[in-house]
Amino acid sequence: MADHVDDPLDDALDDFERGSFTHGGVTHGVFRSGAGPAVIVLAEIPGITPRVAEFARRVRALGCTVWMPVLFGTPGRAPSGGAILRSMATGCVSREFAAFATGRTEPVSVWLRALARHAHAECGGPGVGAVGMCFTGGFALGMSVEPTVLAPVLSQPSLPLPVSKRARASIHLSPADLRVVQERTADGMCVMGLRFTGDRAVPDDRFATLRRALGDGFIAVEIDSSPGNQWGIRKGAHSVLTEDLVDEPGHPTRAALDGVLGFLRARLLPEDD
Repeated sequence: MADHVDDPLDDALDDFERGSFTHGGVTHGVFRSGAGPAVIVLAEIPGITPRVAEFARRVRALGCTVWMPVLFGTPGRAPSGGAILRSMATGCVSREFAAFATGRTEPVSVWLRALARHAHAECGGPGVGAVGMCFTGGFALGMSVEPTVLAPVLSQPSLPLPVSKRARASIHLSPADLRVVQERTADGMCVMGLRFTGDRAVPDDRFATLRRALGDGFIAVEIDSSPGNQWGIRKGAHSVLTEDLVDEPGHPTRAALDGVLGFLRARLLPEDD
């Protein structure tokens, strides 16, 4: 990984090393921090916000090395309406993300698998974790074709955009890649998924597909956001681990966060159990 990236970045990430990674002629900036097995944290729209970085620090505190690739947005910036619209526009037209495609894996997963191999070679341990969020939520599933990826987490996986019945049920994976993931889950790998029940960006049909395809290999965490829910979770709640996290013991979003951290710890740091 190179020693720097050229884009101006905010001080919100000054505890991370700033570098880049190139594979197949494609280069993205990467932020890195920590020691121990690697966990690749994929930011949601609009990018690596302060709350995404805070989640990464929690992963780092487990005893892991966090790698955060810059796939869109300005790292360190707080979310705003304009930033969200710009990142959405970029993501929707990018060939790397294939935001509307069904029955195929997003091309950026090839680059991310290479990053996982590189991170594993540098950091060691039993394997690599991958946490995707929102636009990148399903990318962790595409990465799990790579044998070094042992702990994939899909937080509110929103692609392909649910603009049709077929898209709502799609998990953004090609048939060939799905067979590999099914073989891996049959051998003991688990995939964790998180969503709010009222989140229209992550339909029930998508999690139903994951359950059918992966069986007991899929760990679903679905948080009630229906009208009048006991926690007062808003109807439009979307970001389980960041913007909609209520960091209080007993709250279901805090329980979801603790579950993700426990999942990563059990898969990547088994000697600590």
